Amino acid sequence: MSDPVVKNDPRTIWGWAMYDWANSAYITTFGAIIAAFFTGTIVPDEGWNGYSGQTLWSGVISIGALVLFLIMPMLGAIADYASAKKRFLRVFATLGAATTILAPLVPDGAVLLFLFVVLVTQIGFVASNVFYDGFLPTITTDDTIDKVSSKGFAYGYIGGGLYVLIAFVFILLSGDDSLTGLSEATAARFAIAGSGIWWFIFTGVSLRRLPDETEVYDLPEEYQGRNRWLALAQLGFSRTAATARKLFGFKHLLLFVVAYLFYNDAVQTVIGVTGAYAEETLELGTQEIVIVFLIVQFVAFFGALLFGSIAGTRGTKPAILISLVVWVLAAISAFFLPEGDPLPLYGLGAVVGMVLGGTQALSRSLYGSMIPEEASAEFYGFYSVFSKFSAIWGPLVFAIVSNQTGSGRPAILSVIAFFGIGFVLLTLVDVDKARASREDWSFQNAADL
Repeated sequence: MSDPVVKNDPRTIWGWAMYDWANSAYITTFGAIIAAFFTGTIVPDEGWNGYSGQTLWSGVISIGALVLFLIMPMLGAIADYASAKKRFLRVFATLGAATTILAPLVPDGAVLLFLFVVLVTQIGFVASNVFYDGFLPTITTDDTIDKVSSKGFAYGYIGGGLYVLIAFVFILLSGDDSLTGLSEATAARFAIAGSGIWWFIFTGVSLRRLPDETEVYDLPEEYQGRNRWLALAQLGFSRTAATARKLFGFKHLLLFVVAYLFYNDAVQTVIGVTGAYAEETLELGTQEIVIVFLIVQFVAFFGALLFGSIAGTRGTKPAILISLVVWVLAAISAFFLPEGDPLPLYGLGAVVGMVLGGTQALSRSLYGSMIPEEASAEFYGFYSVFSKFSAIWGPLVFAIVSNQTGSGRPAILSVIAFFGIGFVLLTLVDVDKARASREDWSFQNAADL
């Protein structure tokens, strides 16, 4: 057995945060470049088998969310029982990075192949994040978890923003008469592959600083004598079902999860519709939208640190509640933004970036402080699934309202309801009771529930 993990070790925390720096290059490129590359280059102008590129893209994201919904809690349970978080992080990060590097090699018109590769990259990204998040309660204590989680998000915002800034400059310098001599589509291919290379290289940096697991639990008697990995898979399903049932006994943890479902839905909606809202409703061009995107990305770095400090002085839950109030004010402001003038949107982008960093980082750390440490990967598997599941309904409501009214302005106000419900439910969460309930969790007997 290896030595126990030293909590709050600066080298370990730096290594942990560097994984956010590593994979944020991919996920930022995913939203800023890969989707547009698919609809504009991979899919023919007339569509594919009667489907538009946007429809196909939405479909594969939904399929990916379904696949992750089914497998992530199980993989988390296996990682906890086998003490394999670091190994699983390495495997899925490598899988995601490698397929991202391969994605640009898919030729124009190979729609299904490209969608399959993208689906694998998403599985690699989300799965590796579950095991990455699972380290958080292991390397921190209750009094440091907020700042460490905020540090991870801050590194991610800077890493992702820096890479995409480089990629955008490279693409903007492309064209038939450019110095590079590359077409925009070819430059986009290089940018996509580069995000996978960035992800792979900095994952190696992170893994060298992350601790090895300290204990491997013996398999229950009924699973012994079988192939270990098959037994772990069966045990994972069993523990996942048991955890889902027992979660209802953790009243305040469950209440937080439901609150998070609502307000994270609103956050993801704002992130997802900003580009379309700016283009169609505010009548702004691509360059203005790119500038807004970069403002949000870089300001979110400072937002994560600022709200980490607020959480340290006023508490994590109050800090999240403050951020939700600002989100509501931002949605109202978006309704009144003028057409054709990018400056107000730039200012609003800075506000959104500030609260985006705080809301995401503190939600992760608050959740991490309320779950049992020895089952952290399993619980973060649920957290990841909840995040994916919650991202469905807000955009759907936005689309319905926009379609019925013929404008994105009333649709952007629809997110206020999600923020409001999440705010009210979060006020009902007793954090102290939730943290105390961790003592009621019996890891060794979880599979027998």
